[in-house]
Amino acid sequence: MFSQFRQDFPTLDTENPPVYLDNACMTLRPKPVIEAIKSYYEQSPGCGGRSVHRYATTVSRKMMDCRKKMAELFNARESNEIIFTKNATHSLNQVAKGLSWEKGDVVLTTDREHNSNLVPWLQLEEEQGIDHRVIKSNDDNTFNLENFENACAEAGSSLKMVSLSHVGNLDGIATPVKEATKIAKDFGALVCIDGAQSTPHMKVDVQDLGIDFMAFSIHKMMGPSGMGGLWGRMDLLEGMRSIQSGGSTVDTSHYDSLTWSKPPARFEGGLGNYAGILGTSAAIDYISKIDLDAVHEHEVSLNRVMTSILKDVNGLRIIGPEDPAQRGGICSILLDNIDAHDIAILLDEAAGVMVRSGMHCVHSWFNAKGIDRGSLRASAYLYNTEDEVKLFADTLVEAVEALG
Repeated sequence: MFSQFRQDFPTLDTENPPVYLDNACMTLRPKPVIEAIKSYYEQSPGCGGRSVHRYATTVSRKMMDCRKKMAELFNARESNEIIFTKNATHSLNQVAKGLSWEKGDVVLTTDREHNSNLVPWLQLEEEQGIDHRVIKSNDDNTFNLENFENACAEAGSSLKMVSLSHVGNLDGIATPVKEATKIAKDFGALVCIDGAQSTPHMKVDVQDLGIDFMAFSIHKMMGPSGMGGLWGRMDLLEGMRSIQSGGSTVDTSHYDSLTWSKPPARFEGGLGNYAGILGTSAAIDYISKIDLDAVHEHEVSLNRVMTSILKDVNGLRIIGPEDPAQRGGICSILLDNIDAHDIAILLDEAAGVMVRSGMHCVHSWFNAKGIDRGSLRASAYLYNTEDEVKLFADTLVEAVEALG
């Protein structure tokens, strides 16, 4: 269905391209993104938002265009609600450390969060005395709405924040964010979502979801590395502190006082990644022309192929529900008595298949279950093919049978 896109990606447009199935970590980049980055350095290598010469003015204008495109993609009310960050981790830290907390304030997360949506809250618990609580998922890792509602009720008026992954990077399972948000709002809580794994694969409408903040990673959306974003409601952004102050974060400063800039400048201290922003703009153009519903269906179809080959193999166990429709394009596999890193190296060297191995920054989930080997994770995207996922699955079965 999406084979025509492969020629847009230099790493795939070769005689013997590798099988790249590590898209949950980072996607490949199409030519327009690479060309946009190159154009910055060759045609307008200026500093946006500062100087007024033609280079700088060109960059400033393109920054505004990029912010507007992202606002339209996520249905933000205004483009100034979009903040350029380094990655989703930076964005989530800005939310956690930019808001004000009191000792005993309750923050809820789930038991399968990426460290980026766990560690900042643990840090606040350690340093400021907030009360971080974990919602237990179902046995198959799907979200337990009843457990969530009970946790909200137990927290009561102390509940200040609910921070959830929209789609889990461990297993590809989606959280019913809209339903959870309605419950959280009944208790007066703010809602933040980690959209790193959802924004590349589905249409995300922040107004429809009813949330307050969303973090996302551009490097998972066919954009440059070192680029991410944060969307937040303007009334909340206006009351937040910057975690990276200086430079353009203030309108003016004196020896003993300052006047903060309005969002988004308040949160974009220091020299920006202007090449990355121009590359981001090209990535948003590219992804905006694609039917993301069709992308999701394509990923599920590829996951069905992987699952059908792997589900009954001795020594393997797929994390999450057996139905691939509940896991999107992610197929994470626990291996009995075989190190996941060893298998990942073998797959690359023997078959040219690239996957992720380890704990995928979800150490808490593995540690809670006493699993010290991590897992093997194959994650598909629009440019992957059925032949590629078959090669991955068949090679994995051969390796397990030979080593197990």
